[in-house]
Amino acid sequence: MSAEDEKLQKVLARAGLGSRREMERAISDGRVQVNGELATLGDRVDKAARIVFDGRPLKSDTGSKRPRVLLYNKPEGEICSRKDPEGRRSVFDRLPRLSGERWICVGRLDYNTTGLLLFTTDGDLANKLMHPSTTIEREYLCRVMGNASEHNLQALVDGVQLDDGVARFTDIVDGGGEGINHWYYVVIMEGRNREVRRLWESQGLQVNRLKRVRYGNVFIPSKVKVGMWTELPEREVDDVYVMAGLTPPEQSPAEVKPGRRSRR
Repeated sequence: MSAEDEKLQKVLARAGLGSRREMERAISDGRVQVNGELATLGDRVDKAARIVFDGRPLKSDTGSKRPRVLLYNKPEGEICSRKDPEGRRSVFDRLPRLSGERWICVGRLDYNTTGLLLFTTDGDLANKLMHPSTTIEREYLCRVMGNASEHNLQALVDGVQLDDGVARFTDIVDGGGEGINHWYYVVIMEGRNREVRRLWESQGLQVNRLKRVRYGNVFIPSKVKVGMWTELPEREVDDVYVMAGLTPPEQSPAEVKPGRRSRR
């Protein structure tokens, strides 16, 4: 065993194939081979190892690549799954193609919700960011139809009982507006399904526009318009690792091209 050996599940997770726990299950289920032999839990590999996952070879340089993180400004009318039986457009359709890796979506946004989505090639990072034990602020701008009283707003901060447990906004800031619609900035600490919409609905109010504007310390840059993506530079990627409670990856000799964006 050399100092460069790494746990097999860590290498697989970093290649974007899933979280470490998911990779441990894949190894236990006999879906992974190393150097022509069935892998077992506890195996460690070096850069020369020939790894096959679900019958497909893992590129030898995948484990040594520095993980990448993209920020995508999601428009309305896109799903966060890779494929849809109804043929709706996917957020993955616009992302740059990868070789030997895959983009993993950090959480989800509803079909009609817009705004900030993070993608990474590191399954371990994605899993940690999404795990309930990792408390990360998510800030949304929402347009609410109806009149929200001070009592309603206080209840939303104090916490209300939803079908899946108590939920609350940790902060509500008035964003202005006239007539029947009013804007608010709200912050939640978790990513339950339709949580922002359900919280407002608990007060008899309806959200008719919802945009995520911040995830932890990551904001949407003004240059990244709706439907565009940008790749985070290494310094900002390191910040995301720290936000997730993980040690940033070592500098890679391979160049990382920051700030790329596309309208595709």
